[in-house]
Amino acid sequence: MFISFEGGEGSGKTTQIELLSDYLSSRSHNVFVTREPGGTKGAESIRNLLVTGNPERWNAKTEALLMYASRLDNYERLIKPNLKQGKIVISDRFADSTRIYQGFVGGVSEKEIEELHSFCLNNFDPDLTFILDIDVKQGLLRANSRNNNENRFESKGLKFHELVRKGYLILADKNKRMHVIDASMSIAEINNSIVQIVETYLYDNNK
Repeated sequence: MFISFEGGEGSGKTTQIELLSDYLSSRSHNVFVTREPGGTKGAESIRNLLVTGNPERWNAKTEALLMYASRLDNYERLIKPNLKQGKIVISDRFADSTRIYQGFVGGVSEKEIEELHSFCLNNFDPDLTFILDIDVKQGLLRANSRNNNENRFESKGLKFHELVRKGYLILADKNKRMHVIDASMSIAEINNSIVQIVETYLYDNNK
């Protein structure tokens, strides 16, 4: 089973991934956690190119190509092997991030992104995707409080991130695998909502 977490900056994905991983492990599931861009050594090098530096460092099409270079390495070296071993793989972001950041907001056409997705991953997508939805100003306030230099996307401005939020909600409305979670709830409430959906999926697919 492959689960991805999506959402705007500062929506709390990392916290919720840790909680879900701990929960599933306590239920005797083997869990593997990765992130995007990143995961493998090579993909982490590409991550550094993408998330640091001037916000205008790359245009959206170049970003999409870099994202998929990173994603393919992560998929081939980590995601696919761990799924074959029967593990539940959880990823902090996956292809939907490219569909929104570089596609919906950046202007790369849906056709171009889906062709790239087909070429690199043969149209592989998660079984479940959680979109943590939060007020953009609140999310950016959280994100900008982090003490690191991975702030290239955070620096793109309020309008950019409002479009990111809008794009995710539109995408979720078209995809049954996607579940929008109100990230303004307490950490425990968010976790409880996620766990219920995951347990239902596991039960339905193990009947």
